[in-house]
Amino acid sequence: MNIDDGWEAPQRNADGTIAVNEKFPSMKQLGDWLHSEGLKFGIYSSPGDLTCGGYLGSIDHELQDAESYNSWGIDYLKYDWCGYGRKHATEPDNRTVASYVRPYLLMERCLRQQPRDIFYSLCQYGMADVWKWGHAVDANSWRTTGDITDTWESLYDIGFCKQPDLYPYAQPGHWNYPDMLIVGKVGWSNNLRDSRLTPDEQYTHISLWTLLASDMLIGCDIAQMDDFTVSLLCNHEVNAVNQDILGKQAQRVVLDGSIQIWARPLSDGSQAVGIFNVGKTDTRVDFKKYFKEMGIRNLQSVRDLWRQQDLSTTNVNYFIPTHGVKYLKIK
Repeated sequence: MNIDDGWEAPQRNADGTIAVNEKFPSMKQLGDWLHSEGLKFGIYSSPGDLTCGGYLGSIDHELQDAESYNSWGIDYLKYDWCGYGRKHATEPDNRTVASYVRPYLLMERCLRQQPRDIFYSLCQYGMADVWKWGHAVDANSWRTTGDITDTWESLYDIGFCKQPDLYPYAQPGHWNYPDMLIVGKVGWSNNLRDSRLTPDEQYTHISLWTLLASDMLIGCDIAQMDDFTVSLLCNHEVNAVNQDILGKQAQRVVLDGSIQIWARPLSDGSQAVGIFNVGKTDTRVDFKKYFKEMGIRNLQSVRDLWRQQDLSTTNVNYFIPTHGVKYLKIK
């Protein structure tokens, strides 16, 4: 359960420790309750003076904040660039990779001094090719792009255009993260609305994110999830791909007009395969056409992950709607 900004008081305590506002009277009690319910506890801050929402950041108080997180039982820290950009602009070396690394390395050292295991999530939108150095500051994941919105255009740009070359940098403990999920009731405060993605686009979204071994943070109001959203998020065969212990991110192995095929090797020797139709019209795909390109010689089994059904190994001609997917596990 991740608190994404908005929890900080306007001023720090007299001793410099971070203070909470009236919405969160006791982070320690909240952490204890979440842990008693079998959940983990996430928090948000920025290396700058202010967060994205205009609340207090961690600058000049990094160690104190890390110590507070430890005392509250924090399991996950999202560390968002935001206010640090103003400081960064004044630094003489601000065109170097080192200048982007510096604030994240500082917080990493402070987290390392805590006895608690805290997942470290960098949010700086892919600047300075963060996937090339995120592991060096002990980051467990890093945002690869700017913020996602609940439109096909945003999903396509972030998922299909900006992720294909990043698979070499993902490994157990260190993951590419293309931003939170945009299904269900999305928005802020009382301004919630249904996701503007069609159902087929939502299937595509979850399929691609699980193939990418992405963090799967739910960005909607879970109290208002309908049956479709629950089933979308709770398909254990789909989620098993995301959590596969081999820790390999999918590669895009076929790019054929509006058809893209992404394949992820799994720990049991099988592959998760997403056949995506990113075009504007429905189509049929003869999967066999791509066997040579994918290195498939003998298809032993085919499993439809969304429907949780075994399929024919000989009839592999699939209907795929516009912006839709056929999500398979094959051996």
